[in-house]
Amino acid sequence: MTRNGPDDATRRGTAETAEIEGLLALAATRPKWGRAALNVMSEAIAKCRALRRRFPGEHDALLARCLWTTALMLLDRRQAVEALPLAQEAVALTRERGGAPLVQALRHLASVEEALNRFSEAAATLEEADRDNRPPD
Repeated sequence: MTRNGPDDATRRGTAETAEIEGLLALAATRPKWGRAALNVMSEAIAKCRALRRRFPGEHDALLARCLWTTALMLLDRRQAVEALPLAQEAVALTRERGGAPLVQALRHLASVEEALNRFSEAAATLEEADRDNRPPD
């Protein structure tokens, strides 16, 4: 393992985080895998949930990425109903910190809402993303 800094050995969950990042990368490079890619993402979500139980609040952004990645894969397979709760959870996880992860989660949620023909909800979600994406006055 390459050391990136002096605290690598003491950072909690480093090995597990690297494994989850690897699963995300693997699923992203194999979009035509079909069910196998979703299985990889299910494994990533399960591992991330376990990591969050051990270190509460430290890996919310990583879980949100796993959730919205899976939601987008489901959306590509025309499974918007299954994607909706994942996208909603990703927004909930990123809402407290805000910033770019929240904006990205909101945009993915809006895509799912549009696929479900919930156009007014999607418009409201995009409006929130635009508000959160504006630079401070």
